[in-house]
Amino acid sequence: MLPRGSISAVHVWKRFHADRRRKLLRDQVQHLSAARLRGGGGRGWRWALRDVDLLAGPGESVGLIGANGSGKSTLLKILTRVMYPHTGKVQVVGRVGALIEVRAGIHPDLTGRENIQLYGTLLGLDRRRIRERFDEIVAFAELDDAIDRQLKFYSSGMQMRLGFAVAAFLEPDILLVDEVLAVGDASFQQRCLERMRAVLNQGTTLVFVSHDLAAVEATCSRGVWLQQGVVQSEGPVRDVVNAYRQSIEAAAESTTEVTGELRLIKAEVSGPGRSTPRTQEALDVQLVVESPAVRSGRLYIGVSEGPATPIFVLRRDLQLGVGETKAHCSIRSLPLPRGRFYLWVGIFEGGKRDPLPWHPARRFEVAGPGLDAAPRGIVRLAPVHVDAAWEVER
Repeated sequence: MLPRGSISAVHVWKRFHADRRRKLLRDQVQHLSAARLRGGGGRGWRWALRDVDLLAGPGESVGLIGANGSGKSTLLKILTRVMYPHTGKVQVVGRVGALIEVRAGIHPDLTGRENIQLYGTLLGLDRRRIRERFDEIVAFAELDDAIDRQLKFYSSGMQMRLGFAVAAFLEPDILLVDEVLAVGDASFQQRCLERMRAVLNQGTTLVFVSHDLAAVEATCSRGVWLQQGVVQSEGPVRDVVNAYRQSIEAAAESTTEVTGELRLIKAEVSGPGRSTPRTQEALDVQLVVESPAVRSGRLYIGVSEGPATPIFVLRRDLQLGVGETKAHCSIRSLPLPRGRFYLWVGIFEGGKRDPLPWHPARRFEVAGPGLDAAPRGIVRLAPVHVDAAWEVER
């Protein structure tokens, strides 16, 4: 018998019937070919989850990541018993607080006060315990002036705040949270993350679905990466998130078509003597740009872990002649830890069209000390390495 707060999903498969399509031979051929490549579940069916395992003990925090359509929300709905698997065994032990979509678990014709009482009753709480947490729920959701108004007159943001507050403050054994936090403003998102960390410290089990990888790293200790319904990677959250980032960037490199008036012919990244770059040592960037005419522009180079938002950016005004122009940048002390990074390059003139659009030009590895796992509660460890001297007196 599993203890309260445990989740066990073993060999879970889930399929949906495909949408009706036009009865054209061309469409049918394309559909059958795609289904064969996906390992389709039979005529007219599409597998959303394929042999997925998810185990979480009391107090654990698991982040589900992956592209849209990878099966994250489907798995969460199966854990809440909103839907059931095609095959597999699922056990969820204890009270479950779920926030899967904005209106999940709340009724539009009831007031905010009535919805709190109803949700708490569904969780198995008595009226006294609901009353004890009522003021905290209303204050967190910032609904003091609207708590006795029908929910159908709430904005989507107000509904989401109420839903999250009820799910998190009525002390469930298991808290399931989907991407709905994305509809809130930055201040509310931060408060939600703080509240999730608070319930984790109280022993609640958390399964968190989000495209915000920094939030997943900050909140969860384990990660599960789903790709087309299959578990691609599972383990410590930073390792799983890094693998997912690298997959995204590798796909972007292979599919990105850079169109502009200028052409980047060469982009090289190296350490001293063309060796592998090392933390706190010199890094050299060699670029060769081809131009059809004499022009000026502003060259930007940046380094990122994959996404287009860089860790740092360097800028240089550039005069380009006809043909090839070489640019060399030397960073005296590289502030990056061990890992894989990406060099981004772009040339801009300030007009509507970029002569060389911002794009990943080179992938490179850095040797040196790595980063330890971030303590829960820190948004995430910054991907930089800073030398420092400490003095402690007692």
